[in-house]
Amino acid sequence: MLVACWSVKGGSGTTVVAVSVACLLARHAARGAVIADLAGDVPAVLGLAEPPGPGLAEWLAAGEDVPTDALGRLEVEGPAGLRVLPLGHDPLPVGANRRAELLGALLGSDGRPAVADCGVGPTGVGLAVAGSASVSLLVLRPCYLALRRAVTTAIRPTGVVLVDEPGRSLRAGDVEDVLGVPVRAVVRVDPAVARAVDAGILASRLPKGLGRALRHAA
Repeated sequence: MLVACWSVKGGSGTTVVAVSVACLLARHAARGAVIADLAGDVPAVLGLAEPPGPGLAEWLAAGEDVPTDALGRLEVEGPAGLRVLPLGHDPLPVGANRRAELLGALLGSDGRPAVADCGVGPTGVGLAVAGSASVSLLVLRPCYLALRRAVTTAIRPTGVVLVDEPGRSLRAGDVEDVLGVPVRAVVRVDPAVARAVDAGILASRLPKGLGRALRHAA
C-alpha cells in the first residue's frame, strides 16, 4: 500500500502528517514502514542528520540502466520501525517521467506500508507518485485560497487531512462539499506537535492527539 501526502500551499504541515501516518502504519506492520521523501524535510522532522549518500533524486535521474533493487540500498534507518528513502542532493528531475511512475509502482508493491511526502502542488515526480498511490491525502488548512487551489489541482485526492486552527470559518463539511471527497482526519493545531518536532522525537513520542486524529486517515 502506498499513501501519498501532499498539499497545495506551503506550510500546511504535510511532512508532519506524512511522518505521523508512517509511524502509525509501522506500529502494526511486522517489517515496519518506509517513507519516501520527495520534499526534503523528512530527516529533519524525524530528528535525523541529513543522509550523506545519494537519494531518490539521484535514483530518478540515473536512467533505465540502474536496477530497481538499487532503490532499497538508499534506505536509511529511522526511529520507531521506519525506513527512510531520502531525497538526496541533486534537484529532482523535471517532469513526471517513467522513472517517477516506476517509483510509485515499486513503493506500492514493496510489501511494507509506504508513505510518500509528495510536497506542494504536487508537480513532476510528486504528481506521478501521488497519482499512483492507493490512498492520496490532501493536507489542507481551511482557508479560501488553499481550497480554491485544491479545486484546480491536477490530481484528485481520495481524502483530506484538515489542519484546523482557531479563527477559521471553513469547516470539514464545507471542504467536503467543495471537493467532493471525505475529510478523513481533522488535526488540531497543537503546540505539543511543534515541540516534538523541534526535539526530534515526533516518531518515538507521537503526541496522543495527533495519533488519534490520524489513525484512520490511511
